[in-house]
Amino acid sequence: MNFLKHSIFNRSIRDEEPIGEPVNANQILAVWGSPGCGKTTTAVKLAAYLATQKRDVALLLCDMNTPMLPCICPPGDLEEEHSLGSILSASHVSESLVQHHCITHKRYRHLTILGMRKGENEYTYPPYERKQAEELLDCLRGIVPYLIIDCSSAIANDILSAVALMEADAVLRLVNCDLKSISYLSSQLPLLRDAEWNAEKQYKVASNVQPNEASSHIEQVLGSVAFQLPHSEELAGQVLEGNLLKELGLKDSRIYRKTLEAIGREVFGC
Repeated sequence: MNFLKHSIFNRSIRDEEPIGEPVNANQILAVWGSPGCGKTTTAVKLAAYLATQKRDVALLLCDMNTPMLPCICPPGDLEEEHSLGSILSASHVSESLVQHHCITHKRYRHLTILGMRKGENEYTYPPYERKQAEELLDCLRGIVPYLIIDCSSAIANDILSAVALMEADAVLRLVNCDLKSISYLSSQLPLLRDAEWNAEKQYKVASNVQPNEASSHIEQVLGSVAFQLPHSEELAGQVLEGNLLKELGLKDSRIYRKTLEAIGREVFGC
């Protein structure tokens, strides 16, 4: 495979010092999967669920080419807007730097957010390396008891998402019940194996399951899954509105909410 320059997926990774054991079990959850499988939606809804349980949680939005911060809530709902790029461009990432750039939501007082701003991309700031990504996650471990990371799909050229997948205590691996989604994941998994990926910490999740997709069909296409997140028209509307922090109240979202709560209990115990 042709690895990008500065990618953490390189032939020398096995020669580096091993990553230490997590300080607290299941403090960091990474959400990852194929494009369009609902990674951001799931990460945001899980973070909001923890916040409503009065648990302090940070939501880290990794994508630097498609900033998701403008897509999860109206700009007026945020206290102030900082950029993840300012953190990663520092020569050294400290807790004080991270805390200064955390974004708070006016309604969810237990939630803080880090992400790229509208109009920014990976070339807006100087390039960062694995060191800054690891320091950022280490700092967040010390700042919040719970961290949910919305990883980008293309991990070969996204250092932060790749580091998050390796250092997370648990991973939700989302996949749609279609061959294209499965084909994409199959193309990416060899990268994770090269990076000494720990498959035991992942939960395979069938995402956006349609009403006509029976469990037997899903198992035939995806194999066994830990959770099934059903399709919800109300949730689809929130995605289009860019208001994912809005509560789900309609009947068609009931099973989705219950599944999300089950994931929270399984992963975080709350």
